[in-house]
Amino acid sequence: MTLIVQKFGGTSVADPDRMKNVARHVAETRRQGNDVVVVVSAMGKATDNLVELARQVSSNPQGREMDMLLTTGERISMSLLCMALNDLGCEAMSFTGSQVGIITDTSHTKAKILEIKGDRVREALGQGKVAVIAGFQGVSTEREVTTLGRGGSDTTAVAMAAALKADVCEIYTDVTGVFSADPRMVPQARKLGWLSFDEMLEMAGAGSKVLALRSVEFARNHDVPIHVRSSFTWEQGTWVSGEDNEGRRKMEDPIISGVVHDVGESKMTLLGVPDKPGVSALLFESLAKANVNVDMIVQNTSIEGTTDISFTLPMADVKTAEPILNDVAKKVGASGVTQDDNIAKLSLVGAGMKSSPGIAAKMFRILAENQVNIEMISTSTIRISVVVRREHLQIALRALHSAFNLDSGEDYSAPLPERK
Repeated sequence: MTLIVQKFGGTSVADPDRMKNVARHVAETRRQGNDVVVVVSAMGKATDNLVELARQVSSNPQGREMDMLLTTGERISMSLLCMALNDLGCEAMSFTGSQVGIITDTSHTKAKILEIKGDRVREALGQGKVAVIAGFQGVSTEREVTTLGRGGSDTTAVAMAAALKADVCEIYTDVTGVFSADPRMVPQARKLGWLSFDEMLEMAGAGSKVLALRSVEFARNHDVPIHVRSSFTWEQGTWVSGEDNEGRRKMEDPIISGVVHDVGESKMTLLGVPDKPGVSALLFESLAKANVNVDMIVQNTSIEGTTDISFTLPMADVKTAEPILNDVAKKVGASGVTQDDNIAKLSLVGAGMKSSPGIAAKMFRILAENQVNIEMISTSTIRISVVVRREHLQIALRALHSAFNLDSGEDYSAPLPERK
């Protein structure tokens, strides 16, 4: 019997009608003879509303209490979905992360999964029931409730699929798959039939919000095939796996899979740093100890014995990073610290660029022809990322998308996802 893990995001279960629609789909999957495990997110904007509620009562909410608060959203979803399933004659049983045995480390609000026991889920499946699991949460090695951070429900679903040795993990969302660009910014973006784990990792890391980065890492490490689909149309979406066994990637597909952007980062610079060993180590070790995730790094050429060190980081980490940079500046004798939020990261991703020279040169030429200045550059074997001014983002996206033959030939017509 095939075992399928299905994950439904907040927009898929945002109201009672959508919840019932999900229940009908799950019940049909079960009637087709499959074992089904469902992972659900909180309804709609429930998590955002809870975060705002916390801010209204506290200027600095404790991590432990935030986790206790935020996990209630998924518990509501799992209970309601089970009620809807049972009304359809499909026996279902709900479980919290701790009941499932999702064991995490002790980092509140962004814990990492260490182990999944899953005995109660296997027992429910053995009784012919659908197991509905609250995503985004677990229990720490110190027996405290924890949350997995943004995108944690994706990670829960993939981790459960790995632990249960499921045949596939289906991620249902408000788009019909993974696209070559954000259809809100590039109307002629095309849906991709298949991506390798490495390509999806690069796209997620570069700013694509369809799949959480940690969930793709988990899928690659445990070889869990992912199928990204729409919970509104149920059509075939995008497959993400280690090998394209079904021939979903066509020979005529472009060498570049997608143009990805991210406007959620800020650039910080340590100015006038003495050019001597140990300064970069002190700076980035201090940021790492505070769990600040640094992305792109550039150190300028030394002039008269000093240099500037610039890096990008999530905007959410700026408040944490500011005092660290000021402290390091005093210790090493730097002249100052600057911060710039008016940036956007733009990335080309595609396994085809491994064997296709000139991709970077073409990218830089297209940007130059559109009067887009490049401030930072970083690369991997299948990705090229640049930082540009935010006001130049849309023209740069569309120009690159067309230049690398990604346009579909028609505007995307399905309902566009809401901005989060």
